[in-house]
Amino acid sequence: MLDPKFVRENSQLVKTLIEKRGVKLNWKDFLSLSQKRNEILKKVESLRFEQNKASKEIGWKKQEGENAASVIAEMRKVSDNLKILEEELKVLDEKVHAFLLTVPNIPHESVPEGKDEEDNEEVRRFGRPPDFSFSPKPHWDIGADLGILDFERASKIAGARFVIYYGAGALLERALINFMLDVHTREKGYREVIPPYVANEESLTGTGNLPKFEDDLFKLRGYSWYMIPTAEVPLTNLFRDEILEGEKLPARFAAYTPCFRQEAGSYGKDVRGLIRLHQFNKVELMTFSTPESSYDELEKLTADAEDILRRLDLHYRVVALCTGDLGFAGAKTYDLEIWMPHRRKFVEISSCTNCEDFQARRAGIRYRPGPMEKPEYVHTLNGSGVAAGRTVSAILENYQQEDGSVLVPEVLQPYMNGLERISVP
Repeated sequence: MLDPKFVRENSQLVKTLIEKRGVKLNWKDFLSLSQKRNEILKKVESLRFEQNKASKEIGWKKQEGENAASVIAEMRKVSDNLKILEEELKVLDEKVHAFLLTVPNIPHESVPEGKDEEDNEEVRRFGRPPDFSFSPKPHWDIGADLGILDFERASKIAGARFVIYYGAGALLERALINFMLDVHTREKGYREVIPPYVANEESLTGTGNLPKFEDDLFKLRGYSWYMIPTAEVPLTNLFRDEILEGEKLPARFAAYTPCFRQEAGSYGKDVRGLIRLHQFNKVELMTFSTPESSYDELEKLTADAEDILRRLDLHYRVVALCTGDLGFAGAKTYDLEIWMPHRRKFVEISSCTNCEDFQARRAGIRYRPGPMEKPEYVHTLNGSGVAAGRTVSAILENYQQEDGSVLVPEVLQPYMNGLERISVP
């Protein structure tokens, strides 16, 4: 959430920056609410001053043995008026808060301006596309031919956009998860976490998933709980309503979790294969940082996610998202896009984002710069390190062989009991 005071004092600037994202909001109503709130706040503060003044006068009169009845009667009137105005102020504060919960983050000044993904800017790329002497197959056909992916039985059990992994396919996904966690925790300085796979409304409001994106979540019937769409939700809320010590920042965490998404509004897009499932596995990276170092942390987090793809020797590129393609909570985002031979195009496999203090304000996460200093809001950063299912799809397509088999990347072989090739049964 944006700083309410900053929004009130810089409403035109905020309006301009938000509209660069392609988002239009009812600023007139917000400014009208804010103005009315400020007027009532002044009255409340004035009455509180009168109340304090009268309270002292009553105490003084009683001490001097004088009659304080008239002052007490007047103070009762002040108190009654104050209660009415405080209730009005509470309602207006709730309305202002509710409006701000729907306002996306302000893009960082370095974010390229644009309307959609076509305006994203490539930053760098690694490797080259594999050169096949045959026509490469899509990963869903490769997986079916190898007997390691089964979408039909998954559909029977659950519905469309689910998958069953068998044998070497299940082992490949598990190997990827363990490999990613080992790299991030043993070499990159992240602390491993196994969080809950469900989250309450407060947690999802803190990350920005609620109230605006409820349609993309799976809610548990009869409970105010939701299945997590990403480990970003529980990891961000580790320190909700807490004050951290500045000397302990940055604090970095990594978690493997299954993720659950309705994918509302995406029907007809990536309907086949592992790219857009309702349930998928992912290793998430999370960093709590001071404002001064958060953009250095964004570069580190992105590089850490990239290192996984480099070690797997997969062709990928990094793009800076434009203003119109930024996620709701993001101030700046790098997407990692993996090369998919069958499509002959790049597909997003990780998003690495600096949310600055946007989530911290919603979740009440602060830090104390020094022992006697006033607490400030932390900056939160998150990124996939990386999505396991999409990485499986990339390995199947990029390492496929003409005989239908798939080579196992060298770094994964120790995690797969030495298996070098997944062959047709």
